[in-house]
Amino acid sequence: MRIATWNVNSLKARLPRVLEWLEMAQPDVLCMQETKLADDQVPALDFEALGYTVLHHGEGRWNGVAIASRCGIDGHASGFGDIEDPYVGDARLVAATCDGVRIVCVYVPNGRAVGTDTYERKLAWLHRLREWLETHHSPDQPLVVGGDFNVAPEDRDVYDPAAFEGATHVSEAERKRFEALKEWGLVDAFREIYDSDRLYTWWDYRAGHFHKHLGMRIDHILVTEPVRARLRYALVDRNARKGEKPSDHAPLFVDLAD
Repeated sequence: MRIATWNVNSLKARLPRVLEWLEMAQPDVLCMQETKLADDQVPALDFEALGYTVLHHGEGRWNGVAIASRCGIDGHASGFGDIEDPYVGDARLVAATCDGVRIVCVYVPNGRAVGTDTYERKLAWLHRLREWLETHHSPDQPLVVGGDFNVAPEDRDVYDPAAFEGATHVSEAERKRFEALKEWGLVDAFREIYDSDRLYTWWDYRAGHFHKHLGMRIDHILVTEPVRARLRYALVDRNARKGEKPSDHAPLFVDLAD
């Protein structure tokens, strides 16, 4: 079973690239973030032509999350439900069960700048995510939380820690919230396979950062122990970041033993 996550940075703008990647990489499940579509704008027929059903949670111009699955979609849910959402209305979480694995697709707020209201609400959102997991799920169940977390968990996950000093994505408070998810019972699947530094999922569009490999690892697939035991392979597909009009993120996927 291949499970992928990709911040597509507008599904409308990137649809041909997404469909091409689905045909090439053949994931069974793809979590997408920043679709920037309302639910009634999703090009469902294009995905269905490739054998995928799409579950989408969006509000229009910004944000938006989706799960595309070719192995079933059951028990879908969106948002935090009765848990207070500091970014209410932003369409940042959608979940479904695909072939016995609970898939949670998240788009964590950016935070903009340390010390601002948006940053404080980002910290609150990450705390609510753990509360939601504690309320609705168990570390004993097959569970995957994949998406754009907008957090680089360690210094080795950015090209130069000094370049990000005092910035969001690398602050101690954000990293503690990310670590709290792991303390609940989640494992960083990519790090289970690769322990090296300079392995990134996002590169700024400006100043040729991609070609200079000046990136960050902010997209993650976190899994519970029943899924970790099935891990066999992981990859950041840098090729999907190349070419004309790419997303600024590359897709990340993991392979599980059947």
